[in-house]
Amino acid sequence: MEYFEEQALTYTECLNKIRTKYGDRFTILSHRNIRIGGIFNGLFFAKDGVEIRGYASNNVIKSGTFQGGIPSAPILGGPESGSRKQSQPLDFEEEKKKFLQEVSPSVKGESIALQQVLKEVQDLKREIAANTSSVQTEKHATISRIEEILDLNDFSPAYSQNILDRIKKEFSLDSLDDYNTVQDKVLEWIGESIILYKEEKFQRLPRIMVLVGPTGVGKTTTIAKLAAIYGIGNSGRRPISVRMITIDAFRIGAKEQINAYGSIMALPVSYVEDYDDMKKTIAQYSEGTDLMLIDTIGKSPRDSVNLGQMKQLLDACGTQAELYLAVAATTKLSDLKEIIRQFEPFNYRSVIITKLDETIRVGNVISALSDLGKSVSYITDGQKVPANIQKATIVRFLINIEGFQVNRAKIEARFPTDEAEQIQWR
Repeated sequence: MEYFEEQALTYTECLNKIRTKYGDRFTILSHRNIRIGGIFNGLFFAKDGVEIRGYASNNVIKSGTFQGGIPSAPILGGPESGSRKQSQPLDFEEEKKKFLQEVSPSVKGESIALQQVLKEVQDLKREIAANTSSVQTEKHATISRIEEILDLNDFSPAYSQNILDRIKKEFSLDSLDDYNTVQDKVLEWIGESIILYKEEKFQRLPRIMVLVGPTGVGKTTTIAKLAAIYGIGNSGRRPISVRMITIDAFRIGAKEQINAYGSIMALPVSYVEDYDDMKKTIAQYSEGTDLMLIDTIGKSPRDSVNLGQMKQLLDACGTQAELYLAVAATTKLSDLKEIIRQFEPFNYRSVIITKLDETIRVGNVISALSDLGKSVSYITDGQKVPANIQKATIVRFLINIEGFQVNRAKIEARFPTDEAEQIQWR
């Protein structure tokens, strides 16, 4: 018994070559479409072809009719059999049964030969699987480089995979050689995934803004920055009437900190302890106040009992209150997602990213917000009041991504910052 592998441009041509060599002594095990010839490992000028694999018996197998004077051989994997699709793997038990039916039982040593053929087919299957796996895992240098940069910047695995899949879908093999074009497009895709919060026009005074979030993310400092911008005025905007309210008077140093800010800026500060106290304070100072900024106690996202109690207290602010979740850019990805989820019951409108100056990696922030469908409203990047706060912009995030050659003029043209994205009174 002799195992063979034959190639030609068409199935018929390939079959005729086999018949010329083996007459009617052959059995076809499988066939597949291939690329024949070409240069550079078949990447250029190759032609479509067919490869047939099978075995030839040492004895003549009487298996049916003759076509054009050439006896037809049993074909187990040809297109005319219709028994299975070409892309499906061989069913070895089924093929074994066919062998027993097709091969003459009078052939000496049939059992040994059959076992040998099956072994060769199984070896062939493993070889094809290994080659296929090797081709699939081989990556273009540009794709590998982009993947490394996404990993360097702490993007989530799901976010990174979406970017890589999109590259493979939208770029041809030739265009992948132009790394700069690919990386510019990736930056654009990242920018498109960032959702900026659009403030709604409030209907009545006072406007109430509440910051919630875990301990240590800089809520009090952020409140002070907003109070300074609105209460002192900036960029030619007139100051408005601002009051700071805190329920964090029990943390060591908290009362002194916000008192110091209020004293420096000559802005009033109030302290509340419970629901009734909050409701009374808001009612007492509503007339004549344009903006109330409420600082809250930092809570662990795992402390569901105290989070629930704080939510009940904040319900006293009314349905018009605007809640924002403050999170630090330095928070690792898994914790960031947990915080975002655990504070969901507060129905916060958007996220404020603090401490952006304390990290060089923003992929965790971008991918966490994108994966969970959250918008970002403000960014803080230092302790200076009120200098280190700004409305979130896409450009601000993109220029913080390490590893890319960022063309700032290009991304500013793609994601322009209009007047609506500046901090202003509405």
